[in-house]
Amino acid sequence: MKKDFYWKIILILLLCGLSIWLAHPIKEKIHLGLDLQGGMHLILDVEAEKAVESTMDRYVVNLREDFKKDNIESAIVERDKNDILINYDPSKAKDIEKIVSENSDLEKVGALSDNKKSVYQISRKRRKYIEDRAVEQGLETIRNRVDQFGVAEPSIQRQGERRIIVQLPGVKDTERAVKLIGRTARLEFKLVDDDHSPDDALKGNIPEGDEILYQRVTDTTTGEVSKKPFLLKKGVLMTGDAIANAEVKIGSQYNEPYVSLEFDKEGAGLFGKITGENVKKRLAIILDANVYSAPVIQEEISGGKAQITGYFSTEEARDLAIVLRAGALPAPVKILENRTVGPSLGKDSIEMGLKSTIISGILILIFMVFYYRLSGLIADIALFLNLILLSGAMAYFKATLTLPGIAGIILTIGMAVDANILIFERIREEIKFGRTVRAAIDAGFKRAFITILDSNITTIIAAIVLFQFGTGPIKGFAVTLSIGIAASMFTAVFVSRFIFDFLASKMKMERLSI
Repeated sequence: MKKDFYWKIILILLLCGLSIWLAHPIKEKIHLGLDLQGGMHLILDVEAEKAVESTMDRYVVNLREDFKKDNIESAIVERDKNDILINYDPSKAKDIEKIVSENSDLEKVGALSDNKKSVYQISRKRRKYIEDRAVEQGLETIRNRVDQFGVAEPSIQRQGERRIIVQLPGVKDTERAVKLIGRTARLEFKLVDDDHSPDDALKGNIPEGDEILYQRVTDTTTGEVSKKPFLLKKGVLMTGDAIANAEVKIGSQYNEPYVSLEFDKEGAGLFGKITGENVKKRLAIILDANVYSAPVIQEEISGGKAQITGYFSTEEARDLAIVLRAGALPAPVKILENRTVGPSLGKDSIEMGLKSTIISGILILIFMVFYYRLSGLIADIALFLNLILLSGAMAYFKATLTLPGIAGIILTIGMAVDANILIFERIREEIKFGRTVRAAIDAGFKRAFITILDSNITTIIAAIVLFQFGTGPIKGFAVTLSIGIAASMFTAVFVSRFIFDFLASKMKMERLSI
């Protein structure tokens, strides 16, 4: 008994001390959920069909290059909504079909104009895969942006086929957060067509293979914003997929912020090749169909670095760097619902939750001492240790405390006391049968243990299901309930038994106050 006594008390003191250390200070270690401290609740719809259209546009560009390499320059490739049309010489039909099948996931669905024009589409299976991937990539991209935005304990989850729920506790600048989350951030590099006049293009005479995009120019003196047109080649030379890092820097000449880009190994090689082949030409840097700058390439840039300059503030440059580092959204997102939870509601919830926890705890403590006397006091000590262990575990796992989570704590208190009541009633029965204090304690804990274990296991199974399929606050309830059950098993069975054994053996108790 002597050896058991020392290792048990060391274990109890060690766990309690560790829990206190983990949970202190509790305001900094345990984060509050959206329903307690306020924040944003967004429901986003991923326009996954846009990802399919982008894939088809890429197929069009690739097929044009493949036909050119194989000297089938007479073939004309166009996209018409969900179809890709290929106009070609009938004598090249087999070559056309071979190139299409080898270099894309398109399947032929028909022919037009005496077999001179074939119609291709993306298969239904491939389309479904692209749409699902767009939603999953959108989920990860938004999560990366929010993490870099600095929100503590955000909740970002998929709902249904194409919706994403975003909860941002504690966010005050809601407008900035919405812009950051919803920005597509499609970065592209295209050549400026200096061989044709932008003025003619604005009149409707746009050369084949060109497009008009604009640059927002802000007058530094008046603050007026104007749009400067650029005539660009449609072909995308490079995208932001190759970006390894993006950070804000301040220009040495005018002290204006700009975004410095650093490409990965493959991107650095491609950027060097692009700049080497287009010396003295202008390379436009485009983000979400807006031209940010169009510098003249003076020489090959082999270092794998570039920069985006523009008329934006330091905060705008920082947000731009965030979305570029986190990656572009594979498809645009549309905000279906934007709700803001005020801090006053959260404050009221915290006060009411704490009040209910304290009142229920005090009533339970009083009842246990009044009904079970000294044994009830032992149960109260175990209950107090249970709350300490629960706080430490929540701090360790970085759990978010929500209003349902507080309900889970209250339920845990009730279940912890319930376990002690089962044990005490068993001990009472054994004492009535004439057993000694020591024998009654042993039998009471042994016979009640199976019942306690069964009830707690079924409750943990329910908590696991809630955690797996629930969202936001429901998960908070499942977390506190699961941790609380584990803590109550330890305190009700192990700690209470240790105290009873100490009183029966060390204190030589002949009559148990129960």
